[in-house]
Amino acid sequence: MFKFLPIILHFIQDPNRRRNLVALARLLGLFFVMVVIYTIIFQVLMEREGKDHTWIGGVYWVFVTMSTLGFGDIVFESDLGRLFTIIVIISGTTFMLVLLPFMFIQFFYVPWMEAQAAAQAPRSLPETISGHVILTNLDIVERALIELLNRFRIPYVVIVEEINDALKLSDEGIHVMVGKRDDRATYEKARVERAAMVVTTRSDTANTNIAFTVREISTTVKIVASANSTAAVDILELAGCNQVIQFGTMLGQALSRRVLGRDARTHVVGSFGELLIAEAAAAGTPLVGRKLREIKLDEFTRVNVVGIWDRGKFTLAGPDTQIHSSSVLLLSGTRRELDEYDALFCVYGHKDTQVIIIGGGRVGRATAKGLAQSDIDYCIIEKNPDRIRDPQRYIMGDAAELEILEKAGIRKCSTVVITSHDDDINVYLSIYCRKLRPDVEILARANQDRNVSTLHRAGADFVMSYASMGSTTIFNMLRRDHLLSLAEGLEVFKVNVPPSMVGKSLAECRLRQTTGCNVVGVEIDGKFSGTPDPRMPLPANANLIMIGDNNGEKRFWEATKI
Repeated sequence: MFKFLPIILHFIQDPNRRRNLVALARLLGLFFVMVVIYTIIFQVLMEREGKDHTWIGGVYWVFVTMSTLGFGDIVFESDLGRLFTIIVIISGTTFMLVLLPFMFIQFFYVPWMEAQAAAQAPRSLPETISGHVILTNLDIVERALIELLNRFRIPYVVIVEEINDALKLSDEGIHVMVGKRDDRATYEKARVERAAMVVTTRSDTANTNIAFTVREISTTVKIVASANSTAAVDILELAGCNQVIQFGTMLGQALSRRVLGRDARTHVVGSFGELLIAEAAAAGTPLVGRKLREIKLDEFTRVNVVGIWDRGKFTLAGPDTQIHSSSVLLLSGTRRELDEYDALFCVYGHKDTQVIIIGGGRVGRATAKGLAQSDIDYCIIEKNPDRIRDPQRYIMGDAAELEILEKAGIRKCSTVVITSHDDDINVYLSIYCRKLRPDVEILARANQDRNVSTLHRAGADFVMSYASMGSTTIFNMLRRDHLLSLAEGLEVFKVNVPPSMVGKSLAECRLRQTTGCNVVGVEIDGKFSGTPDPRMPLPANANLIMIGDNNGEKRFWEATKI
C-alpha cells in the first residue's frame, strides 16, 4: 500500500483526473441501474412463462446475456422474452464490450499510468529537502559521483528534460526530476536555495547559462562547472561558478606527476586544514634500495611517510617497507615539514628521462605541459594533423604501427603515457608497448572505472580513471574537510576519536593491524600533527586523519562500532 501512496497522491491531485473519476463512477452507476431493471423485467417475463427463478439467478442471466457468453441454461420461450433478450444483448455489448472498457482506459488506466510516471519522474522536489546535490548532466563522471553520494547518503537529483529519458533513468534507480535546464522555475522547484551544490558538466555555453540562471535564485549555493576551453574559465566564473574544472587538463597534469624521475620534490595532492598530503618520487635519491627503518627520515624532517605507490599498487608504509626506483612516496605534514623534505632531496632527479605521449588531445597536451615545466624531454604521437602544434615535438602517425613507435624512441624512452579517450585503444597500446619494452614505465588513462583493472592486466604500471578523478574532485569540493580521494578506492578521511579509543594510545589501538587503515595525522583543538606520538593517550576532542581503501574503512567503522 505504501508503495502506491505517491502514485495515488499524484493521481487525485489533478482536478481533471478527479472529474474523469466522477464520470467513470456515474457510468458504473448507470450500468448498475440497468442490471437491476433488467433483473426485474427478467423475473416478470419468466413468471408469465410459468417459470420460477431466484433473484440471484436473474442477475446471473443478465450478466451472462449482456456479456454475450450465452450458456443456454436459462432461456425464454416466448417471442416477448426473446425480444427482451435481444435488447439486453445489444445494450450489454455496448456497455460491457465498448463503452466501459473505453471509459476505463481513458479515465482511469491512462491517467493512472501518467500518475505513476509522474511519481517516478517528479517535476519538483519536496519543500523539506536540503543539503542535496543538483546535477544537470549524466555522463561517466556524474555516474561515478552518484555512487559516492549514495555511499555517504547525500541526496541528489538529476535534471532531465524529456519524460521518457527520466523514466528510463528512474528504472535504473537514479533520482531524477523533469524540467528545462535553462528555466529558472526548474531550479526553484529543485529547491536550489537549500541545495549543497549544483554540478553542471555540459558544453561551456550551456554551463554558463545554467550557472547564471542558478545564481539569480541563490547567491550562496556552490556551483561547480566543467570547462572544455581555457577561455571559458573566466566567463564561467563571471556567470557565478565557485569552481571551474578542466578535467582533461587536470588528468594530464596528474599523469605528468607520475612520470618517474621528473624530480624528487613533494607535490601536494590534497589537504586537511594545515595538514597536507603530497607525493614525491624516490627515483635517483639515496632512498632507493633501503627500508624505511634504515633511512631514519625522522631524524632530519618531521614529515610522515604514509604509504608507497609502486607500479600502480599502493601499500601502507611500515618500518620494513622497501623503497625501489619505481616507488612514489605518499607523505603527510605541514607546509614547513614538506619544505624540510624538499631541502633534503630537491637536488635529486633524472635529467635523461624521455617520455612518449600517445595522443595529442587535451589530456596529452596537459601532460606535455607538466613535463615541460620539469624540463623533461618528450614527444607526442598524434594521427590527427589538426592537433599538431609543434612539429619538433610531434610525430604524425598511428601509435599502433611499429615504425611510428620506433621513430618516437620506444627502444630508449623511460616512460610511455597513453592518453587516448578510447579505452579499447588504450588496452591495445598497453599490451603492444609492454611487449616491445618489458622494462618501460607505462601510464594510461581510463575513461570508465571498469577498465582500470583491465589496463593494469594489459601492462600499464599506473592507470588514472577519468570518471573516478572527475567524480572525486567534485566530491572533495563538497566534503572538503572530511574526505580526500587519492585514487580509485583509496581515501584519506577525518573522523572523531571513537569512544572506544578515548584514553588509549595509537599503539594500543593497533588500527593498522586490525583494520588496514593508517593514521596520518591527529587534530586536537584545531591544531594538526602529521607525526603523532603513538604512545600519547587520545583525548575525546581529537580528530583522526586516516588513510585506507574501502574495505579498510569499513573494517574501521565495524571495529570501533561507530
